[in-house]
Amino acid sequence: MSLLRQPILLLSRSDRVKTLVATMPVTSGIVTSYVPGETTEAAVAATADLVDDGLKITLDFLGEDTLRVEQADATVAAYVELLRQLTTKGLPRHAEVSVKLTAIGLLLPDHGHKTALENARTICRAARNAGTTVTLDMEDHTTTDATLAILRDLRKDFPETGAVLQAYLHRTEDDCRALTYEGSRVRLCKGAYNEPESVAFQDRIDVDKSFVRCLKVLLAGDGYPMIATHDPRMVEIASSLASRYGRARKTYEFQMLFGIRPEEQKRLAASGETVRVYLPYGQEWYGYLMRRLAERPQNLSFFVKSLISKK
Repeated sequence: MSLLRQPILLLSRSDRVKTLVATMPVTSGIVTSYVPGETTEAAVAATADLVDDGLKITLDFLGEDTLRVEQADATVAAYVELLRQLTTKGLPRHAEVSVKLTAIGLLLPDHGHKTALENARTICRAARNAGTTVTLDMEDHTTTDATLAILRDLRKDFPETGAVLQAYLHRTEDDCRALTYEGSRVRLCKGAYNEPESVAFQDRIDVDKSFVRCLKVLLAGDGYPMIATHDPRMVEIASSLASRYGRARKTYEFQMLFGIRPEEQKRLAASGETVRVYLPYGQEWYGYLMRRLAERPQNLSFFVKSLISKK
């Protein structure tokens, strides 16, 4: 992993740096290149634009590590309102939603698991009524077991609920095998949290190798793989593996983040691939932005220049 990764992730917890980032012209440009806005209206407008380009969308109302019931309730309400506005615009067949369980109560003391499950059910019900689906985002490794447990419970009533697995975790290949059954939707990504060596691969090459091993499991299985990568090599490998395993297009999809390789997103979609853009929005954009910078440290140069000019 890059030597810059850990310092950038540490900065993600700084309110002072967040204020600087939000108010600097150059850095604000970086923010809007990754997050289209803070409001539901901005997210829906960005969704419509992407759909016009032949892309599908998954929307994430930003926020995590919620420790207050009121905040969890507000997040659920935000998703319900988002789904209502998507329906008004005729977008649900093109757009689903991604949900972090810690944003809807998983870490609440005493009743976190129960609250997160109930809140997730509310969002899943609203999504089904709108004609779309929910994917449960994966967070740091301490929440993996709880997330998969809630996924199992949700799929009893909402079997269309998607899962996310992170290739940098040692356990993920086994988790892929457990989730390759028919109807199972699984997004495979490399992972964006600062995880210890005891649970996660630290070297980029090892993460890439794990990603390919997991790809093979998912593409050989009976589920619907959602291949989340911007790496041209991984896109090429995934396409080759899909062909090897007799996968017709539309039985899997590629996913990329909003603002990253947008021309490649459109190129893949124009070639007949299903491409879904992960579109985050909301006021809690700072931690998300810093994880993106940690993944792509070359963007840090813009950030540093903005800090210097501010002083």
